Formats: sequence, structure tokens, C-alpha cells
Amino acid sequence: MFAFRLEQLADKLDATLYGDGELTITGVASMKSATKGQITFLSDKKFQINLLTCNASAVVMTEDSLKYWNGAALIVKDPYLTYAKLAQLLDTTPLPAKGIAQSAVIDSTVKLGQNVSIGPNAVIESGVNLGDNCCIGAGCFIGKDTQIGAGTKIWSNVSIYHNCIIGEHCLIQSGTVIGADGFGYANDKGRWIKIPQLGRVVIGNNVEIGSSTTIDRGALDDTVIGNGVIIDNQCQIAHNDIIGDHTAVAGGVIMAGSLKIGRHCLIGGASVINGHMEICDQVTVTGMGMVMRPITEPGVYSSGIPLQQNKVWRKTASLVLHIDEMNKRLKALEKKLLNVST
Repeated sequence: MFAFRLEQLADKLDATLYGDGELTITGVASMKSATKGQITFLSDKKFQINLLTCNASAVVMTEDSLKYWNGAALIVKDPYLTYAKLAQLLDTTPLPAKGIAQSAVIDSTVKLGQNVSIGPNAVIESGVNLGDNCCIGAGCFIGKDTQIGAGTKIWSNVSIYHNCIIGEHCLIQSGTVIGADGFGYANDKGRWIKIPQLGRVVIGNNVEIGSSTTIDRGALDDTVIGNGVIIDNQCQIAHNDIIGDHTAVAGGVIMAGSLKIGRHCLIGGASVINGHMEICDQVTVTGMGMVMRPITEPGVYSSGIPLQQNKVWRKTASLVLHIDEMNKRLKALEKKLLNVST
């Protein structure tokens, strides 16, 4: 268990200390569940009322919220960002593996850096290079000639195919598949002819990938995930896609092949994005967006119909089905009015 004095946390988080700096902090919790020895945070003023019943030893907050709290506090400009850093300091998540399990199958040609851990029943094929402090969970498969950078953690049952490159300090959650064949076929008079997928998957540094996500290898060129990208659970990244640095992709997103997404984009959950096009930097696509055309201007983009009561939705759907007819009638009416006015 980690333990810090409050004044130590203030120093590490570049926060202004208010109150007793000798308080011992052993964990972080929500305002409603926090108890003595724990620290919590207030990032939204609408939750200030919860401070009246909060039992935390200290609270991370902005200076203007201090008047609502009688205990110790860390004063910062962005409490939520500070909470993220605080949670890292107090993180109790175990490593995916510790040491090298006897049941792991490791080819004799594998290059292991210092302090590498490999869990039970993992398979590491020939030519693989694992950097210092890599941690490979139980049941993982690492294909031939794949390179994984220093400090990367891979949780159980992840499959990484041959010739992939994973950068440093990445985190890959259980069940993810990296480097499977892209969906490439040619049609020969109704018969599908498979196109071998000869590219790689190249993933930058500090990338995080959620559970059960699939990133396909390129057909000829590589599928590329930039530095600092975060991808949620159950996403499909197709062959030859390129995702720019520090873009965030929420759960259930489907990307078709040969798509290029810029830097610092936000892709909302369950969105579907067409392939063979480009989305520029700093674009936000809200949840369930259907992106069928390139986006060339930064901004927020949305599509789809928000949830309605069924009887209201039925009327909306009926109107949509008749929109072409209504458009023709409107044009005819405009034409009549134009003739009358002239």
C-alpha cells in the first residue's frame, strides 16, 4: 500500500497546500465513499454540496471552492487533471506478470531486455525483441520478429502477429488482437480471392488500447497508430488506417480501411467512419456519428437522430421516408410563386 504525507502530494502535484500537511494519505476515492486516510476531488461546482457530508482527509479543489470545506485541501487550477495524476501515484493495480513463468514458451532467438516479465503459457516466437521492463501477461501470443518497446505492459490473452512494432510505455488490455489480416479480397466472377496482407502494424509510444479491440495489418503499407493515442474497448481499426498523435477513440468505433485521422481528434463511441479518405486535425465526432465524407475543417461534427419516444420516432421516420416527395412539391410550389411574381 502506498502512503504519502499530504505535503508530499502537494509537492509532487504542484498544488498549494491548505491545512495539515502531515496527514497520511493512502488512497483516493469519490466524495461519497471516501473515508479517513483517503483523498478525493471536486471538479464540478454542482457537487459542492457533497462536501458537507464528505469524510475524506483532504480534497483536491480550486481556490473558489475552499469556502465550502473545513478540512485539508490541495488547491489547483484543474482538479480533474490533478486527480488523474494523483490516481497514478496511488495506483494499486498489479502487474500483468512478475518474473518469467516456467510454462512460458520462449524461442531461443528472442532478445529480452532487463527486468522483463512473461506470464504463464505465453508464447514468444522467434526474432522477437522485448525492451527493458516489458511485462507480458498470461496466455499472450507474440508473433515472429515483433518488437515491443521498453516499459510496455500487455495484459492476458493478447495476440500480436508477426512483424509488428509496439512502442515504449504502451498499455494493451486483455483480448486485443494486433496485426491480423486486413479484409482484402478481389472478386473473380463471384468467387473471392484473398489478397495476402503484407504490411505491418506500427504503434507509437505511450499508446493505450482497450480490451477486445482489433487493429489489422496493412495490405502493402503499414497500419500506423501515432504517439499518445488512446483507443477504447471493442474497436475495429482496418488495414492501412493511420491515426494521428494524441487522438482518442471511444468504445465500439468502426474504421474502414485506408482512413487517415489527424492529430488531437476525438471520436465518439459507436461511430462508423468510411475508408479511403482523410479527417484533419482537431476534429470531434460525437457519439454514433456516421462519417461518409472527408472532414477538412477542425470542429465538432454530429449525425444521427437522438432517442425519442417510439410514437414520436415513428412520425419522424415517416416524414424522412417522404422527404423526396416533399422536396419535389416544395420546388414545384417555389416555381409557381416565382412565375406569379414575374
